[in-house]
Amino acid sequence: MAGSPQQNACSHGFIKATCSDCNLKTLCLPIALDIRDIDKLDKIIQRSRPIQSGEHLYRSGEPFKSLYAVRSGSIKTYLVDEDGVEQVTGFYLPGEVLGFDGIGSSEHGCNVVALETSSVCEMPFDRLEELTLSIPTLQHHFFQLMGKQIESDHQMMLTLSKKNAEGRIATLLLSLSRRNSRRNLSPNAMRLPMSRMDIGNFLGLTIETVSRTFSRLNKEGIISVEGREIVINEHDRLNELCHQLS
Repeated sequence: MAGSPQQNACSHGFIKATCSDCNLKTLCLPIALDIRDIDKLDKIIQRSRPIQSGEHLYRSGEPFKSLYAVRSGSIKTYLVDEDGVEQVTGFYLPGEVLGFDGIGSSEHGCNVVALETSSVCEMPFDRLEELTLSIPTLQHHFFQLMGKQIESDHQMMLTLSKKNAEGRIATLLLSLSRRNSRRNLSPNAMRLPMSRMDIGNFLGLTIETVSRTFSRLNKEGIISVEGREIVINEHDRLNELCHQLS
């Protein structure tokens, strides 16, 4: 479902990717899925042009039609309250699936925007439902993905309610580190796709507090910071900060 280096050009001039060739398929597909079943899934997936930075994939209130797997780039989800104030609710990286917010009410509950030039694999939900009837492991896998998202939301609520600024930043960095590892990337060196302002909004901190916290962690040698480039030098120390309460 997610990105592929395969270069079978389609009629529109875009690179044609397939699930079978995708180097991220172990993240968004069941590991034990048979190659014939992967081909069935591949036939329903839609891959369109790249989404540009600042462009929306969908908005709150729009009809729910599909789930999406991030193929490249990064995605931000956010809500807007009655006063027009934005609240960032999550960040999605390659191999991760989003769109579950629309299943219950048949319309999306949040806004989804690209943080940088990104691409997604669109899975029409009605066709996906039909396919899961004949592939039980696929249905179970998507239930697991939904469960993990709920668990992640609960962990973030705990982070925001009990941890100080350093603990919140440490929690985010370790989350990004683990997600990098799942993509066979370095768990230590990473480029943050989101701005300091988005980080502060997501973690319930001011942008000044975010900047000061990064500077303090950098000064202590726990991380090295250069703009959006981050190197984690001491994972154990970050873990300790995650367990400190405010």
